[in-house]
Amino acid sequence: MKILKFGGTSVGSVESIKAVLGIVKKSYEAGEQPLVVLSAMSGVTNLLTKMAEDASQGKPFQDDLKDLEEKHFDVVKKLIAVKFQNPVLTRLKLLMNELEDLLQGVASLKELSNQSKDLIISYGERCSNYLVAKIMEQVIPVAEYINASYYVKTDSNFGNAHLNEPLTTQLIQALAQTHAGKLLFVTGFIGSNEEGRMTTLGRGGSDYTAAIFGSVLNASAIEIWTDVNGMLTADPRIVKKAFSLPVLSYTEAMELSYFGAKVIYPPTMVPAFMKKIPIVIRNTFEPELAGTTIQFETEKSAYPIKGISSISDVSVLNLTGSGMVGKSGFSGRLFTLLAREQINVILITQSSSEHSITFAVNPNDAQKAKLLIQNEFELELLANKLSMPVIEDNLSILAIVGEHMKRTPGMSGKLFHALGRNGINVRAIAQGSSEFNISVIINKEDLSKALNAVHDAFFAELKKTLYVFNVGTGNIGSTLFNQLHKQHDFLLEQNDVEIKVVGIANSRRMYFDTEGIDLANWKETVEQHGEVADLGSFIATMQAMNLPNCVFIDNTASKLPSTYYESIFKSNISIVTCNKIANSGDYAQYKMLHETARKHGVDFFYETNVGAGLPIVRVLKDLMMSGDRLLRIEAILSGTISYIFNNFKGDASFYDVVKKAQELGYTEPDPRDDLGGIDFMRKMLILARDAGYPIEADEVALGNILPENCLKATSVDEFYAELLKSEDYFNALKTDAAQQGKVIRYIGTLEDGKVSISLQMVDEQHPFYALSGSDNIISFTTERYKERPLVVKGPGAGAEVTAGGVFADLVNVGA
Repeated sequence: MKILKFGGTSVGSVESIKAVLGIVKKSYEAGEQPLVVLSAMSGVTNLLTKMAEDASQGKPFQDDLKDLEEKHFDVVKKLIAVKFQNPVLTRLKLLMNELEDLLQGVASLKELSNQSKDLIISYGERCSNYLVAKIMEQVIPVAEYINASYYVKTDSNFGNAHLNEPLTTQLIQALAQTHAGKLLFVTGFIGSNEEGRMTTLGRGGSDYTAAIFGSVLNASAIEIWTDVNGMLTADPRIVKKAFSLPVLSYTEAMELSYFGAKVIYPPTMVPAFMKKIPIVIRNTFEPELAGTTIQFETEKSAYPIKGISSISDVSVLNLTGSGMVGKSGFSGRLFTLLAREQINVILITQSSSEHSITFAVNPNDAQKAKLLIQNEFELELLANKLSMPVIEDNLSILAIVGEHMKRTPGMSGKLFHALGRNGINVRAIAQGSSEFNISVIINKEDLSKALNAVHDAFFAELKKTLYVFNVGTGNIGSTLFNQLHKQHDFLLEQNDVEIKVVGIANSRRMYFDTEGIDLANWKETVEQHGEVADLGSFIATMQAMNLPNCVFIDNTASKLPSTYYESIFKSNISIVTCNKIANSGDYAQYKMLHETARKHGVDFFYETNVGAGLPIVRVLKDLMMSGDRLLRIEAILSGTISYIFNNFKGDASFYDVVKKAQELGYTEPDPRDDLGGIDFMRKMLILARDAGYPIEADEVALGNILPENCLKATSVDEFYAELLKSEDYFNALKTDAAQQGKVIRYIGTLEDGKVSISLQMVDEQHPFYALSGSDNIISFTTERYKERPLVVKGPGAGAEVTAGGVFADLVNVGA
């Protein structure tokens, strides 16, 4: 046989009751001999409790009673044929009259005992089970209502009664014999003492009823039907990627439930555990899903853990002092005191020196616990052998759970890496020797971020999600969004990476969406729904959202974003930027930013600072990380200058080539901004610093391309006029190079810690001789690449390649 238990949400409405009836009917017709245990209708137990308390305080309860009656009558009228309604309505009306008399008695006495409260609350289960049994009777005539209080016998601890197991077993076995072949609907949650007075079984009481009947009748399984798809890897309200687990062991289920997973209350399931009866958690509203099976043993899972659970609000008490060191029985004295006063200790950790004990309790118990400790250890406190206990509030507990964590190396490392990388401070740690659970105490404000970060870390085949905040929507920013949109599915399928752009800002508007902005129409969204842009507010909002795996992208050429980089790193947010300003300013700023990023365990990627989409910065870092020694770098890192000198040959004049470059969009509006070499100098400066040299900009020997008269021109038109006047100067350079069989190149060099950029003539033996178009090229000469330098060559400018470089940096964050 099989026990089917349905919670309050499963019998909360006409539609949900229809779903329950369908599930029961299918099980009955399949020959599974179901026994059904029902809770009260959703919200009814709370309503009954409220009415009881209102009555004891002299407040009116009649309106609530009327609502309760109508709630049940409405189901009868919609689900029972008219000709069968009267007997059912009459029975329910009698129950409501009994309830009203009880409430009147409470009101008259102005006293609500636990015994009276149990009796009042019992009407919820009694009404729902009778009602559903009568509805089912129309389809399956052998359906019958059973009041469990006649069969589940308890002591007189009203509100949380303890089971009289021998007597209950005897009565349930007799029930099974006398009602063989019947489809029984049994009230959950309630029992009775030896005098026949109604009791309730406490928290999870309906589950307990199901477990009791399942155990006594040796059921093949106990199915707990609720409103979720089983036990999930994490709280789905916080972790959107949480998924249901197919199988858990009893131990794993207990650990997860203790730390916040409310699907079952483990103590109530002990009778089933003792008989090794599987418990299956299923969704009433999606009955086609298999749900989660909780059983005695499980096979080793593909996942390193089974789930991540949490308690969102705890307080921690710290007790320190020399009076604890070497004092046997101190901990026993402390925790016996707390247990005697009904204070539940959620987590305990003690330093190996025995100098301190930290434990977590419900925030409502914290002050009481502190006063108890002060009274109990008054002498130790007066003698300064103990410090005054300190309470820390606004904390949460996160726990990873899994039976097969035991003897699996790296579990703690993976947990703390995920937390540390996201800037989540661990206040205390607890792990039992069984290794089923590692628990950490963290700040409450970090709980959502921590759950998502840890979930991503342990469930590896799930997609890693990067949350992106982007400033700058010009050519590079717009192109990046287009690339991200086109590659979204490929990244998910091939790289297990999902990129959600959750914040966009430009100089006019800014917009946020934690679910991710649709990049197909981001421009319209930002313009129509965004607020007035303010970079400080944008950064503050990003930090306040406190998302895991967060990345700030600077796609501007402005100095302002770089002033926030330090603050962003300190919030444990990685930065990807094509903006050179931060890395090419003062060396002290460069060093500070890199050290801050390293200290906070986040990434600072800026490949596009030097070679747009070319892998230059990463190649240099890889060479140095692998122990190679840099001897020399030679580079052409200006696509504009490269184009000009590659086309300055034959009959072409320098004036015509520069003019053509401007028309093609290769130069800035004022070509001197390119031909002056400042941008090239910044790139070489960044390379030198990444190579380990503390160089300032004024230490770079920057040679001129243009003669003095061109540099001193007061306008662009005057510049071009002076350029025409200087044709002899440029033609002389071209002629000289041609006579030597060489070409003119503007080359940056880093050697022996010194950086220079100058016009040079190179022959066909030089790797830069054959450079064409607007390509960039860089040559690394190292101890390993001494005879034949390592050369990287390709497009060094353009929105597509630069955005592609930003994209590549982004997907490598956290890799």
